[in-house]
Amino acid sequence: MKSGFITVIGRANAGKSTLINVLVGEKVAIVSPKPQTTRDRIVGIKNGDGYQMAFVDTPGIYKAENLLNSVMQKTTADSVEDVDVLLFLIDAHEGLSNEDKLLAKKYAALSVPTVIVLTKIDIMPESLLLSEIKELSDLSVPVVPVSARKGKNLKELIKVVENLLPEGEPLFPEDVISDRSEKFMIAEIMREKILLKFEKEIPHGVAVIVNEFKLREDGKVYDISLDIICEKQNHKAILIGKGGKAIKEVSSFAREDMEKFLGKKVFLTTYVKVESDWRNSARLIKEHGYGEE
Repeated sequence: MKSGFITVIGRANAGKSTLINVLVGEKVAIVSPKPQTTRDRIVGIKNGDGYQMAFVDTPGIYKAENLLNSVMQKTTADSVEDVDVLLFLIDAHEGLSNEDKLLAKKYAALSVPTVIVLTKIDIMPESLLLSEIKELSDLSVPVVPVSARKGKNLKELIKVVENLLPEGEPLFPEDVISDRSEKFMIAEIMREKILLKFEKEIPHGVAVIVNEFKLREDGKVYDISLDIICEKQNHKAILIGKGGKAIKEVSSFAREDMEKFLGKKVFLTTYVKVESDWRNSARLIKEHGYGEE
């Protein structure tokens, strides 16, 4: 059979996490319209007839503005090493930027088999798509246009990747869909809902720590306690909201997704705490679990 690791990279908001979730058929990575949503390396596993594909989601490529961003960019750079196939995603509907072209040329020149994936083709004119494919044709690597949202060309992408994978044994048990724990995903679900509800700087300065993750003796309910870490007192006030309204709303939103993910009822308790400028503290970044395998 064919098996291997496929690293998925691209600039922020290129659609990496959305594509992996659709290919795997389960939610293994959180998604939001905001850049910096993915903070660490997450593997989603797709099993098919004669293959197993381990897709590696990575933080988006962008200029680092703090120590956490630097850790995230290192995670992306490290994820390109020792993989079997590289997918470089480009948000096609906005047109090819000079940075897109330079990055495509850089990754196409690597020794690892590379596929350029043009995303979001459902919201762009066909004439622009054909022009972009022509622009990239001299790189001598496959160029596959897709729409994860509409499911367009995903079978073709899988076929291209399968052809590039080496022969090998399965990397994970067949019933495993991710290398990340349920506890990790619970924290990510809460962070996703914060990203979706709140604007601008607050979500980027937020970390979520799971203090309790325990299934009751009856096997029907999980007791989950979370700390939401932010960087400023005024951010804490916004997260909590007047009379606790905001935190209640976002917690209810998160709890619904947690129950779907776990398949059981959830009793959720959340606390908001301030850790000033934690994204520039190597100790706190490590304590909050970023940059670690």
